[in-house]
Amino acid sequence: MTPVTRQEVLGLYRKIFRIAKKWQSASGQVEETLKEKDYIKKEAKTLFRKNKDVTDPKLIKQCIEECEARIEIGLHYNIPYPRPIHLPPMGLAHKRGRTFQQQEKLRKISKPIYLKSHDEIS
Repeated sequence: MTPVTRQEVLGLYRKIFRIAKKWQSASGQVEETLKEKDYIKKEAKTLFRKNKDVTDPKLIKQCIEECEARIEIGLHYNIPYPRPIHLPPMGLAHKRGRTFQQQEKLRKISKPIYLKSHDEIS
């Protein structure tokens, strides 16, 4: 990891904790605010620790972009949790066959960047 990348990653980590410190839930309830603050901190620690050994520059860049996207979405919608995506159900395809494989491929491709790591740790 280059020094510039390291500074960028550490800056994002600090930014997340500053956001968590100032976070107010949309409902304004104290218990919910505390729960959301705890979620933000726990999620950041989990994902940063999971990715601490990543050395591939492209993968590091992807993780940084995902982090920035999740920060922006969280601040914009005032929701710390990843926004769900709405994809068509796969109920029409058989469990084996080309149609199922194509639908699986489309679901994987259409997944937003901010949900890539969320599914890996959930």
